[in-house]
Amino acid sequence: MPSEIIHNRIAMLRAERSLSRRELAEALGVLYQTVGYVERGEYSPSLHLALRIAAYFEVAVEVVFSTEPFPRLGSDSETA
Repeated sequence: MPSEIIHNRIAMLRAERSLSRRELAEALGVLYQTVGYVERGEYSPSLHLALRIAAYFEVAVEVVFSTEPFPRLGSDSETA
């Protein structure tokens, strides 16, 4: 069975706050490479780390992580 891809919005959340990977990593107590691996989908975070990332950004974990691709920003579904 192929490994399941976990999609995330970490890069978007970092960009909104003008945070570098290193700054986020320091806040979370992980290596900055770990943030990069998670962002690129090369590594699925533990539940503990996923919850800490969501808490850091003050959002629900589902806002950051999903098993389905997130809709593209500016898609037709967002124009109401």
